[in-house]
Amino acid sequence: MKRALIGLLIVGAIGAGAGAYYIRRGGPEIQVNTAPITRGDIIDSVGATGTLQAVTTVQVGSQVSGNIQWLGADFNSIVKKGQVIARLDPSLFDAQLQQARANLGQARANLTKAQSDLERTKVQLVDAEQKYSRAKELATKSLLPQSDLDAAKIAVDSARAMLASQQATVAQTQAAVSQSQASVNQNQVNLDHTVIGAPIDGIVIQRSVDVGQTVAASMQAPTLFVIAADLTKMQVNANIDEADVGRIRPGQHVTFRVDAYPTETFEGTVSQIRLQPLVVSNVTTYGTVIDVPNTQLKLKPGMTANVKVEIAKRSDALRVANAALRFRPTAELFAALNQPVPPEAQTAGSRGRGGQGQPGRSAPGASAPMASATTPSATPGAAPAQPDLAFRGRHGGGESDEGGRGGSGDQGDRAQRMMERFKGMPPDDQARFIARMKERGQDTGAFDKIASGAGAKRSAGPAAEVRTKYGAPAPPQTIDALFAPLQTVESRGRAWLFMNHELKPVNLRLGISDGTNTELLSTELQLNMEVVSGVTGLGATRALPGQGAPGNPLMPGGGRAPGGGFGGPGGRGR
Repeated sequence: MKRALIGLLIVGAIGAGAGAYYIRRGGPEIQVNTAPITRGDIIDSVGATGTLQAVTTVQVGSQVSGNIQWLGADFNSIVKKGQVIARLDPSLFDAQLQQARANLGQARANLTKAQSDLERTKVQLVDAEQKYSRAKELATKSLLPQSDLDAAKIAVDSARAMLASQQATVAQTQAAVSQSQASVNQNQVNLDHTVIGAPIDGIVIQRSVDVGQTVAASMQAPTLFVIAADLTKMQVNANIDEADVGRIRPGQHVTFRVDAYPTETFEGTVSQIRLQPLVVSNVTTYGTVIDVPNTQLKLKPGMTANVKVEIAKRSDALRVANAALRFRPTAELFAALNQPVPPEAQTAGSRGRGGQGQPGRSAPGASAPMASATTPSATPGAAPAQPDLAFRGRHGGGESDEGGRGGSGDQGDRAQRMMERFKGMPPDDQARFIARMKERGQDTGAFDKIASGAGAKRSAGPAAEVRTKYGAPAPPQTIDALFAPLQTVESRGRAWLFMNHELKPVNLRLGISDGTNTELLSTELQLNMEVVSGVTGLGATRALPGQGAPGNPLMPGGGRAPGGGFGGPGGRGR
């Protein structure tokens, strides 16, 4: 019994010592999670869904009603233009044609009779005129009574009236002949329409009738077949959300997948952004047409495509993890590290949980984001840009024209100002400007047109300027040619280094982001350097003053980990 008591005392002493050490130590050691600065490709893309369809699709119908007598094509049949693909029962139309031809023969016979009557009437008129002439000669010699002269005059007038009437009869019978001829032609056309041919070369992708089926063409032509012109070239009709349609331009590269080939990636090119909005459940989207080659005929009409439109791409770019940009240390973390709280962290902490910034947006404690600018100086390591090339706001330092409101000004006005300033640049500066844009993977079509036009005017001399000034340039065929080029995305952010058991902030210039990594434009961080992405182990077992039980989300502050903003890598606890 005495030994058992001594053992319990020893165990209690050991537990008390361990508890005292644990309390003095303040819990488990803080674990700082870091992410390295890497190099790789960054693709800023817009996702959407769309449907594959043939570029040209023709619905083949019937202009006349009747029963299907014969079919010459089926699903997937390859047809040529003019090839007979269906026939309707022609018996009814043939009978109508025979009747129309009989009516035409009768009308022609009536015309012949009317013409012979007209000739006889002309002879009667000539005879009456001759008799009237002789009667007048006799009357002048008083050899013929006046009544006979009047009778001869009446006979002439009557013959002339008869001639006019007969001429009208001939014209009427001629019109009847023309009407009968038109009826014959119409019935012949209806008979010809019973034979249905392919209007184009292509492949039958739909057949809607069978032999013996009756088709009625009273109000509209019924569809018998659907023919796709060429399945080696297809289109994807994608619905782009209105929040992203402003970043879509013709010519952008597109990748997509279909469920039929889950491991393959297909490519295409944006050809058109249609201005017709589609509103479904108060969500507005715009149809975007994407041209897709289909040389292997793997893609079928109607397939659902998961589309990614490539907005911008950086190859072999220096990049930082987005989790490191979202990390916001708190005052409790600095206290645990025995480090004074820097002003940046005090500012970020005063903003509370809303201080989680996203790449490309203003983060708490960070500088205001730079306005979007297409400047050669945006490339890391580039020489300082000239004032004409900077395109920056009047406040300097990369702020926007609105005084650092994060690029919320009118993008169209800034694009117009950039165009005007580009037009005033010397040719060498224009060439350098376009080269820098191409290095960054941006669309330079509008700037190339301006530069080439200016070069043509300079090479042709004053005569070319006169033609340009007074000539009539051809207007664009579609609205897509008038879209302004996309501007470079550039913003401010902050990352934290963990050096000598201390957190040190680093202000950064950032470019495009793919949701996981963000392009690093500034040179403060180098390849393979480690930046803090989160902190664990602080506050998991220790309650801070004024807080409830640690780790209890029902108590004040219990759900928040003081180390990494929200207790985990990337700033969000689980």
